[in-house]
Amino acid sequence: MLQGNTIVPTLVEEVLPQGGWGDGDYLWVTDHARQLVEFTDGHLEVLPKPTRKHQRIVAYLYSALQAYLRRSAGEVSPLRLRIREGKFREPDLILLRDSQDVRSGDRFWTGADLVVEVVGPDDPGRDLVQKRGDYAEADIPEYWIVEPATGTITVLTLAGGTYAERRVFERRAHAWSEILDGFGVAVDDVLRAGKLR
Repeated sequence: MLQGNTIVPTLVEEVLPQGGWGDGDYLWVTDHARQLVEFTDGHLEVLPKPTRKHQRIVAYLYSALQAYLRRSAGEVSPLRLRIREGKFREPDLILLRDSQDVRSGDRFWTGADLVVEVVGPDDPGRDLVQKRGDYAEADIPEYWIVEPATGTITVLTLAGGTYAERRVFERRAHAWSEILDGFGVAVDDVLRAGKLR
């Protein structure tokens, strides 16, 4: 089943056939796995381990959002996000403007005000297309996509059930949130955080 506390993708079928997993099964697996696992309608997807560069960018954005939230009662987390029954995602960061929001939970959140994904090289379409649809389905007002390969941060806002690009911020620009009054980061600072010394 589990080897070394990590899921081996080829063993997923031996544990339970794809399509047969439930929300509780998924939560048990992710509680015991070292790898990121996402879940859609009975199917598990084991994600590649994030790189050091990726994690440095996430850490920088987490610190920036945490500093912003010191003035309010909000919360930022790298926790699992339940899109709906039968669908979970593992965003890089999720944020609620109110830490007492009923959507926050100890094991996973059932919604967020803002979600952040840092695009990895393995499958850019996951963050650019698939998760764009998923987070719209979850009714999340703002979605940030950080693309180290292109040197951009795209800020999307939800309108009528789909995301509209508010702006693509490039190097030497400052990326600003539409829903967090006064929150922004310099694109160059975010990308520089990912550079290995």
